[in-house]
Amino acid sequence: MCDAPGNRQKLTEEEVIELFVEYLADQGFSGLKVDSRPDKEKHQEKLTSSKIDIIAGQFAIEHTSIDSIPNQRGNDVLSEQVLKPLEDEFRCKLPFRLVLTVPYEGIQAGQNWRERSPKMTAALRQWVLNEAFKLPIGRHLINTVPDVPFEFRVNKSSSNRTGLLFNRPAPNDDTFSNRLRDQLDRKIKKLSHHKLKNKTTILLIESSDPSLMNDAIMRDGLRSAYPNGLPNGLDKIWFADTSLPKKTLFIEMTQSVSREESGYDGI
Repeated sequence: MCDAPGNRQKLTEEEVIELFVEYLADQGFSGLKVDSRPDKEKHQEKLTSSKIDIIAGQFAIEHTSIDSIPNQRGNDVLSEQVLKPLEDEFRCKLPFRLVLTVPYEGIQAGQNWRERSPKMTAALRQWVLNEAFKLPIGRHLINTVPDVPFEFRVNKSSSNRTGLLFNRPAPNDDTFSNRLRDQLDRKIKKLSHHKLKNKTTILLIESSDPSLMNDAIMRDGLRSAYPNGLPNGLDKIWFADTSLPKKTLFIEMTQSVSREESGYDGI
């Protein structure tokens, strides 16, 4: 047995919002659908970023996504360029399980990747083909691979789940709640106009990070970002977890930052 391919193809922002509206419709708002997309309806108007994503019935909904650590999405794109082709190539072609743990800072923006990434991929590929088979079962530290400017750890095991996997432990980061508040404040400002029009305003926060983000981390981040409760102009906060292979989870976070947690009845 070898590991199945990774996560599903990434959903677009529009697809996530549409799934959310369908979810709300199934949760008691029968017939709810997307009525308009203000952010897409530019027509002859001057291009602006002040319009929200959708209006659906009584709801005004704005979507955003957040990096678990600074610049994560850009760095993840770079790491995929280097590492994913190797995971795909060796997924079912090794008679053992090989997990390579590489330092997060080893692959990040600002390192001339147009030139370096093909060389690093080729170097790691040759190492797997020429050296990994020679290693005994167990843990090893490798620091002498040409064109790979960092040491990495290897765990080789005999397992029925064979193949090559890469692991990139994230660095410690204590900026999440501040980054979250700064990003959400801009979105809430857009929603506040619709609050004045008697719409129920919803901020939908998406994460597709399976290892560094979950609903508990998001709740803690929101509590730290808004210790005094929901900002004016915002009625509801929801979390969309798009990291799962087959479904998207929608979890309401409103109560986490509500000024009055007792007697809360949900959306």
